[in-house]
Amino acid sequence: MKLIDIVNNIEDATRKFTSTTDITQQPETYKGKGIAFPTGISINDVAAHYTPNRGDETVLKYDDIMKLDFGVHVHGNIIDSAWTTIMPNKQSKSSEENPYNSLVQAVKAATDTGIKAAGIDVRLCDVGEQIQEVMESYEVDLGNGEVLPVKCCRNLCGHNIKPYTIHGGKSVPIVKNEDTTKMEEFEHFAIETFGTTGRGFVYTDGEGSHYAINLDRIPKRITTAPENDFIDKNDKLLKIIWDNFGSLPWCKRYLDKSILANPKLKISLEYYDDLDYLVMAGYIQEYLPLVDIPGSMTAQAEHTILLHSHKKEIVSFGEDY
Repeated sequence: MKLIDIVNNIEDATRKFTSTTDITQQPETYKGKGIAFPTGISINDVAAHYTPNRGDETVLKYDDIMKLDFGVHVHGNIIDSAWTTIMPNKQSKSSEENPYNSLVQAVKAATDTGIKAAGIDVRLCDVGEQIQEVMESYEVDLGNGEVLPVKCCRNLCGHNIKPYTIHGGKSVPIVKNEDTTKMEEFEHFAIETFGTTGRGFVYTDGEGSHYAINLDRIPKRITTAPENDFIDKNDKLLKIIWDNFGSLPWCKRYLDKSILANPKLKISLEYYDDLDYLVMAGYIQEYLPLVDIPGSMTAQAEHTILLHSHKKEIVSFGEDY
């Protein structure tokens, strides 16, 4: 399958089950419920922030390690969840013998540990320390005499979630650090771990696809004036982004659909240079793909939890996951 077909299947299902299937109604309905952020489909050494742009023909291959990271919201209450799947081997048609299964097990165990460690008044550094201890107890035996240690991607982390805001200001580390900030009652956290056979430190590389408005920089006129007041093409583009997504993250595929659904603004699909200008001007934040060194393999596991006064609830938990 093409990666773009996989993410479209997921996102179409999200729209279906949240009754937001009509893109022409996006400006009126996005605050109610729907997709919370672009579906990430990161392969092999790419750990996060990859989703196909228009024209991306990348095909999923045998033995690929695929991370799927998706989000759903209802009235701004966001669930952020992710899992890793290893594709079957071409000869055996199975992934059971793939040595990187232990990498997938490592992130599952590390995320489960983070969930168990989390709680009201728990220090974030203590959660990270326990996650790291479990993650780095695993190794990948390639079967040829080479054994690779599993490392935490130490510059990736979980986070708290606020209404309509996927990253709420607190970070949940996956390694031991000095952050003594405490978790608090009724907070919403994404417990998110990344393991790698690489160097354990990701960097940005590749074409951007994930974006979000910088709420500290967006001009007031964009949020208040009607769309027909704008003549400048950059203002018109920023206006359609604000009206369709607000503070929620989005990707170029979503913006393509919004532009096609609003022809009266006369915005061309050849807007990439204008989007780059908005990024450089600070109005838009770009989140480039995050990768480890070539040849390495990465895995991810994530659940969203809610800290009640008397319990913690895994709100992304289901019978199948």
